[in-house]
Amino acid sequence: MSITTLTSRELNQDVGRAKKAAREGPVFITDRGRPAHVLMTIEDYQRLAGGRQSLVEALAMPGLAEIDFAPGQVTLVSRPAELD
Repeated sequence: MSITTLTSRELNQDVGRAKKAAREGPVFITDRGRPAHVLMTIEDYQRLAGGRQSLVEALAMPGLAEIDFAPGQVTLVSRPAELD
């Protein structure tokens, strides 16, 4: 998956290029040098907006590598099943 960044002017000049780039990954559209919008395929949008996706797909999303995540330790206790 690749990420493309286009200025608003570049988007207006070549919408076809932006749509083609969106097939490969999100297209960030900047306004005065700052990200303002994202263009993506409808399939990617549906997956992000609530469609079921696998854990692997969710963890492969761009930008997640920069998030600090330090979960606490979990202790599992096993005991025999009560069959009464």
